[in-house]
Formats: sequence, structure tokens, C-alpha cells
Amino acid sequence: QVQLVESGGGLVQAGGSLRLSCAASGRTSKTMAWFRQAPGKEREFVAAIIWGGGSTGYGDSVSGRFTISRDNAKNTVYLQMNSLKPEDTAVYYCAARTADYTIARTSSAYDVWGQGTQVTVSF
Repeated sequence: QVQLVESGGGLVQAGGSLRLSCAASGRTSKTMAWFRQAPGKEREFVAAIIWGGGSTGYGDSVSGRFTISRDNAKNTVYLQMNSLKPEDTAVYYCAARTADYTIARTSSAYDVWGQGTQVTVSF
């Protein structure tokens, strides 16, 4: 079983930056992703990356501002968030897909989840 531990959330002013980290251990996953969920809203796809080749995908609301990357040696995936907006405020979750190497954009495609980390962007 894959275990995921997120870190790096916090409070930042609009226009600022944060970097989230997700350390993976255990059974090998094939695709890693970040989702987010704001109060009263559905969980939203943010970004995904395939471990081996490094192919990536982004949600429309973050494309051009967020960058997902991975460090294979550390089994860690990062989400660099720039030009943050108040509407980016949410709990951010790291997720792993073990079935295949697919940039999946729905939460049901991922079978392992981290505990979540809060990101708050103030005006």
C-alpha cells in the first residue's frame, strides 16, 4: 500500500507563492496528482504527473500559475503555486494512482490519498 504525507500548506497573501510537497512510500504508484476542495464545493483536479516519463496535466483554473514536478530519488511530488488568488483557498490533497500511467482528472481514478493540507490565500 502506498502512503502519502503532504506538507507545505499555510497562509499567504494574494499574488504570493507556496510549494506543497507529497512524500510517497510503500507500493509503487504510477501517477500522482493534486486535488483541492474548498468548503461547500466538490473536489477539484489541480494537476497530475506520471512518475516515469514526467508527463503532466493541469486543471484550467491553475494552468500557467501552478507547476507539478517530481523527484524520483526522494519519491516526492511537488506543487509550486505562484500568483495565488483568494479563490485558490482550499484543502489540497495528494493522490496516487496505482493502476496505470494515466493523467486522470477525476478523483475516483486515484486509490490512495493523503491527509490534506490547508492553503489559505488572503486578499
